[in-house]
Amino acid sequence: HGAGGRAAAQLIEELFLAAFDNDYLRQGNDGAVFAPPPLPPGARLVMATDGHVVSPLFFPGGDVGCLSVHGTVNDVAMSGARPLYLTASFILEEGFPLADLKRIVDSMAQASREADVPVITGDTKVVERGKGDGVFISTTGLGVVAPGVDIAGSNARAGDVILLSGTIGEHGVAVLSQRESLEFETTIESDTAALHTLVAAMLQAAPGGVRVLRDPTRGGLATTLNEIARQSCAGMLLDETAIPILPQVDAACELLGLDPLYIANEGKLIAVC
Repeated sequence: HGAGGRAAAQLIEELFLAAFDNDYLRQGNDGAVFAPPPLPPGARLVMATDGHVVSPLFFPGGDVGCLSVHGTVNDVAMSGARPLYLTASFILEEGFPLADLKRIVDSMAQASREADVPVITGDTKVVERGKGDGVFISTTGLGVVAPGVDIAGSNARAGDVILLSGTIGEHGVAVLSQRESLEFETTIESDTAALHTLVAAMLQAAPGGVRVLRDPTRGGLATTLNEIARQSCAGMLLDETAIPILPQVDAACELLGLDPLYIANEGKLIAVC
């Protein structure tokens, strides 16, 4: 499938094109040719790229497919942008089951449709057995920031407040429990989700009121806030009792000797206002 011949063409047409089908992909070129949306004066473009190497590939509440869409859509949205398009690159290990690949691609396509952010071009490579970990997916997103929106990690100021959009730690614990075959009394599911509609609603409700947006993925809440503090040279004081954590996530972290403030999330955001 990696040689670029009949098998590769069949894989692209019957699996990838069938799942992601849109006018841009049907052009069949090495890149998508498109007219950018008309930008009002002061608007800017945003690009973000992300690699997805999660293990296991399937976990409670999601998989590497939907995660690859949500992760890049959210990275674009954290600049206050409206995501427009995605690209996707797949690195497949020789011998990886086509049924699993289809499940991943279908999940990715569904997440793309639900977010209304199409995958308009992509690439597929196959590496030798043992040289990969099943599937690696890299996605790049393009979005547009409206005039007057200024969101950056360097904007935090003394006197601002930190808002958190929901409970933390579900994604990291869900993946870890699946990886280590751990069983808890209740299933802990990943929170993976696209956040761009939430961001748009926040910016409409409080124009000019949001200084920083960030999704606390790898490294969790604490690492993300440290990054913002470093960018803005602003100290932060957290009320730990006000940070929402599901009881089962808290119990799992205590059992495993982990701090939920450092556990990855995929469907929550931090806003400094």
